Amino acid sequence: MMKFIDPDHPFYRPLWVRLLIVIFCSAWTAVEFYNGENTWGMIFLAVSTYAACVLIIFFKPKTEMIEEAKPDDPA
Repeated sequence: MMKFIDPDHPFYRPLWVRLLIVIFCSAWTAVEFYNGENTWGMIFLAVSTYAACVLIIFFKPKTEMIEEAKPDDPA
């Protein structure tokens, strides 16, 4: 089954990238509700909630990603 967002992709490794995606989706949700577009507001609310759950709340990096992030010992 194909995932809507693949949290194992290296693009999503930095926290700031994940936060920026969730903030952007949430801001767009606010724009849609502000303009009176309730249908699009609900769609983007669902997208924002899904992105927050996948990228922030339930995000667990693979052990390979953690080992790659560690600097090598020069000794």
